Amino acid sequence: MNSKIKKVLETLEKNGFEAYVVGGYVRDTLLNINTTDVDICTNALPKDIIKIFNKNGSNINYGCITLNDGKYNYDITTYRSESNYDKRKPLNIEYINDLIIDLQRRDFTINSLCMNKDGEIIDLLGGLNDLNNKFIRVIGDTSKKLTEDPLRILRAIRFSITLGFKLDNEIITFINNNKSLIKTLSYTRKQEELNRIFSSKNADLGLKMLEELDLLEDLEIKYNNIKVVNDVLGIWAQIDYSDNYVFTKSSSEVIKNIREIISKGIIDNNVLFKYNLYVSMVAGQILGIDYKIISKMHADLKVKSAKDLAINSKDIFDILSIKPSPQVKEIINDLLDQVLNNGLENNYDNLKKYILNKWK
Repeated sequence: MNSKIKKVLETLEKNGFEAYVVGGYVRDTLLNINTTDVDICTNALPKDIIKIFNKNGSNINYGCITLNDGKYNYDITTYRSESNYDKRKPLNIEYINDLIIDLQRRDFTINSLCMNKDGEIIDLLGGLNDLNNKFIRVIGDTSKKLTEDPLRILRAIRFSITLGFKLDNEIITFINNNKSLIKTLSYTRKQEELNRIFSSKNADLGLKMLEELDLLEDLEIKYNNIKVVNDVLGIWAQIDYSDNYVFTKSSSEVIKNIREIISKGIIDNNVLFKYNLYVSMVAGQILGIDYKIISKMHADLKVKSAKDLAINSKDIFDILSIKPSPQVKEIINDLLDQVLNNGLENNYDNLKKYILNKWK
């Protein structure tokens, strides 16, 4: 038990409350996976937690108080029961004083494991057995849990892929009979889960599982023969996805540029000049081009931007005695092509001579 985490638990206990680390941190610790997100469950009410840690009311989210100690992010949540779900959210939340009831509302047994301040594991729902057997099993009624929150369908798949665990047959049967529930999820939530699957070391198995479970239509994505690369945008670039999926402007540009390079089918000086090295590297992975070759080609470029030319627009005005016009951009592009591909030396005298011979 890390001393910082232990201090948080001890602080709650010294004030007369129970407190345990629960869920992902415990699971990952037992699997030797590093994580800085720590969920803590307690019978302290939100008002008690706020008072104990001197927090303000703005930190409350569904009875959860957030803390950060510089290393760990804590979500401290009061034991509760939930019922009457609507669009994944419970309409009724009741704070309780019973750990096992709180655990029973959670999704999978491997996420129900608790750890006390001494680092001892509390396993009330068989999570340790499932963890050791590499098994994803729903807590309680599978149909009820996955219907209440269909995001758990994608979470089950994600845990199966990222951890290398097997899905319980009840989960598979439910998915086969209720896959349309995925359509009720927001595109943001679907994209978050897909990103985790695509960035996993088992991404190829994840892509295959989504296909085998016949989820592509409901996810509104299409793909075939994807080359798995170590960049999630590189995978998205190979997928035909609904416009309802929202990417940042920069991510959309990266996807677009990767697709353009893939369509060209080559990495040459012009590609390396037009697109940055990162995009070219990702596209190169997809095209099966050794990254060392791409890196050397980029390092050997005589110019990496128009600013690197030994002549600028003003110089061209003076050399040709012309005023600003679209022709100047055409001349600069010609100079760049000559320097990049035809061995024209990038110095003022050579570039001036070339301009006078061709453009005077």
